[in-house]
Amino acid sequence: MWQKTFSIAVFIIVLNKVDGQKKEEDFQCPTATGTGNFADPVTCRRFYQCVDGYPYMNRCPSGLYFDDISKFCTFKNEARCGPIATTPAPATEPPTDLAEKCNPAECQLPYCFCSKDGTTIPGGLAPENTPQIILLTFDGAVNLQNYEHYKKVLNGKRTNSNGCPIKGTFYASHEYSNYQMIQQLASEGHEFGTETISLQSGLQDKGYEEWVGEMIGMREILRHFANISKSEVVGMRAPFLKPGRNTQYKVLEEFGFIYDSSVGVPALPIPVWPYTLDYKIPHECKSGTCPTKSFPGVWEVPLNAHYVEGFEGGHCPYLDQCVLHNHDPEEVFQWLQEDFSRYYDQNRAPYMMAFHTNWFSIKELEKGLEKFLDWATTLPDVWFVTTTQALTWMTDPKGIKQINNYEPWGCNKKENFPLAPCKVPNKCALSFKRENFTDTRYLETCTDCPNQYPWLGDATGSGIRNKDNYVPDNV
Repeated sequence: MWQKTFSIAVFIIVLNKVDGQKKEEDFQCPTATGTGNFADPVTCRRFYQCVDGYPYMNRCPSGLYFDDISKFCTFKNEARCGPIATTPAPATEPPTDLAEKCNPAECQLPYCFCSKDGTTIPGGLAPENTPQIILLTFDGAVNLQNYEHYKKVLNGKRTNSNGCPIKGTFYASHEYSNYQMIQQLASEGHEFGTETISLQSGLQDKGYEEWVGEMIGMREILRHFANISKSEVVGMRAPFLKPGRNTQYKVLEEFGFIYDSSVGVPALPIPVWPYTLDYKIPHECKSGTCPTKSFPGVWEVPLNAHYVEGFEGGHCPYLDQCVLHNHDPEEVFQWLQEDFSRYYDQNRAPYMMAFHTNWFSIKELEKGLEKFLDWATTLPDVWFVTTTQALTWMTDPKGIKQINNYEPWGCNKKENFPLAPCKVPNKCALSFKRENFTDTRYLETCTDCPNQYPWLGDATGSGIRNKDNYVPDNV
């Protein structure tokens, strides 16, 4: 028996296609508020959910109509059809929900870190006493196309000064991923964060529920099929480095993530350190979709642009986006050395080497990278660590002389790392249905094969559509 009124949050239906002749972009969110639910001027059967000034068309459940006063769907005889004109109070001061500029006196480690332009070393360390962190990050699916290439980079033979093997961070997407391979990498101490399940474009303009489904669903897939504990998946990266404005960061905050690494930084002379989002970001937002509100304690690990003097090869957040394809391995090595020196010779901000599979499809690039890694690991003050290890150090910075005995960068294996995977995984051929598209997808895992290919709304592949219901950690 239907109840008299319905919660929009539960029964909201997002329309992914044009309804009649009306398009979402025809509706303009009110500039005074920018966020909230607003009546469709054409029909009471629909309304718009505005998030940070962007409208998303929604429809009430069958038989219900949008009440523009109460802002929920109810029965026709009770719905006050809109738009109903309101007279907002004149603005006498700036919005209180916008992040302020950095206040170093109020922003203290370990809970907060900021600086005026983002270039300040944490803990007041001198550059020569600061370990140079290198972050190797890999985006997308892990499978036969790239697994052996990744293993060549992270072969266990390249070590930091304390004798521990170098580590990397993977931002995993779901489609075409091999979860036995992912479990193997995680069991060796490499970090896994989430990208998204579908890698859909335009996610930056979607609402809260879409971000929850993509991010938390991907975390659940890693837990279920690669045995990676939820407590170990604490970071994420938005598809195409297009952050989801304040919406994505609200999901990070509410579901227990520690950091995001989606924000691109322009080609600046001095690189930017990671910072918490207590305050306004200290640099230009390249994507135009960065957060504008304050999210205390949530870390941003930005992607500084890679470039050399004269911009030969261009500048890029992902190394495979710079045009180095005509170089031989020695020239690639020299290009990486010059790019790296801007960090090492100045403020020693973490040098993030971000890759897609594309880089490893060109032998000259792969060999040039191997030369760089072999050279960098000879430097006693250079450390290849995971993103979480880097942030752990930032919360309580230690000088170079203390790092060799720094426990968070040691070789002791965490108890909650997954065990080494099975030798012979289950090879699952699964039905995959999406909109009007039906296909077969293959999934390899050490757990039992699911009933259907895991996807949005059904992360475990139960075959029950829209089964998933994720509750924020802070509820």
